[in-house]
Amino acid sequence: MSIVFEHKTEVENTIEEAFAWHERKGAFRRLMPPWELAEEVRADDNLKEGSQRIFRFPMGPIKMNWVAQHTGYNPPHSFEDKMLKGPFKSWHHTHKFEAVGDNNALIHDKVRYKLPMGFLGNLVAGRMIKKRLERMFTAREIRLERDLKRHADFADKPRKKILIAGSSGLIGRQLVAFLDTGGHDVWRLVRRKAKKDQKELVWNPDVGIINHDVLEGFDAIIHLGGAGIGDKRWSKKRMKLIEESRTKSTTLLANAITKLAKKPEAFIVASAVGWYGDRGDEELDETSTPGEGFLPETCARWEESCQAARDIGVRTINLRTGIVLDATGGALGKMLLPAKLGAGGPIGRGKQWYSWISMDDQIYSIHHLLMKEDCEGAYNIGSPNPVQQKKFAKVLGKVLRRPAFMPTPPLGIWFLFGKMGVALTTESTKVMPKKLTSSGYKFEHENLEDALRDCLGLWK
Repeated sequence: MSIVFEHKTEVENTIEEAFAWHERKGAFRRLMPPWELAEEVRADDNLKEGSQRIFRFPMGPIKMNWVAQHTGYNPPHSFEDKMLKGPFKSWHHTHKFEAVGDNNALIHDKVRYKLPMGFLGNLVAGRMIKKRLERMFTAREIRLERDLKRHADFADKPRKKILIAGSSGLIGRQLVAFLDTGGHDVWRLVRRKAKKDQKELVWNPDVGIINHDVLEGFDAIIHLGGAGIGDKRWSKKRMKLIEESRTKSTTLLANAITKLAKKPEAFIVASAVGWYGDRGDEELDETSTPGEGFLPETCARWEESCQAARDIGVRTINLRTGIVLDATGGALGKMLLPAKLGAGGPIGRGKQWYSWISMDDQIYSIHHLLMKEDCEGAYNIGSPNPVQQKKFAKVLGKVLRRPAFMPTPPLGIWFLFGKMGVALTTESTKVMPKKLTSSGYKFEHENLEDALRDCLGLWK
């Protein structure tokens, strides 16, 4: 017997605009719940009859492939997909689009599915599956409404041709998807061999190789790449890699830009709030002085590596980003397991300041700075409400419904993670996004609890 699940979402867009958003390749990534570790293996570039999408997701200790095939393509009114291979006995998802008044659209999702093992499968997993679907489609609704509104903010501006380096990283994947759903022409600058029929260009910053000709014609170049700061212990070799992977690649791009016949309008490069160093309770904005130590010096050299592009008049932006809240990786991803086990309490005295930002605000702020032609220079990318670490731990514990009082001594962090762990967890940086808010940016998440509930799908 089939089970039917339905969900309706109304957006302030025409039926044509809503359908067009779903047709773009980035829609899959943006509609995936932010706590899901799904990985796209292969996808056709359209929703037409017979096109397929294959993605992989964790199922306990193993990874399982889901193969979906599109059917019932009837733009802008409907499209369908059915599961050819996956965890369900059967799955058929119908997406219907209806005009509501002159400028609104109603999206009606209807899923008809069967669980394995019939009655026994329904008895064991039926309720859990229904709750999981409710969470998933709630997240889809929230993300869709937000994305459409953010794109509408700049609907009067021409779409841009954009090249992104670091597109496979935590932030890069979401930025590529968001810009793509907004109708921008998004290309990736990759180190591996370019995939056929994909918008990919190749470079090798480790040995200083880039073909200047392939950079011609882009309106903006965004560089988010660099070896992970928190991925491994900081040996001398690792610290050198962290710095050079940023400075060499940025210098290579900046110098290449100077040789172009038609320069890009904008050059946007990642940086970090580590630029300010360990500053205690001092409130910091873009006018503050730089800090001292490995992270501040690395960030300073990183930003200085853009200078060649800045010198020839290219609008250059440095993104001084805080802790980006994402349940699938980054700092929060590392915090989740101990927090779920009740061991996510204060680190030391817990008075160090954490400057944080939700993933959606990270993506939307980059888009905002890209589209506003008067934005230039360094911008702090973080919530206007940084919190002390002990409050961060307490709020995360509240959201997860777990205790968060067990302290972790800095010596324990040093033993487990070395100098890297101590620097990233105990240094205090209270950063305010003064320039970003002055430019007119409006945050989706100013409050930490709201941001954590959103990215974990644990709304009240």
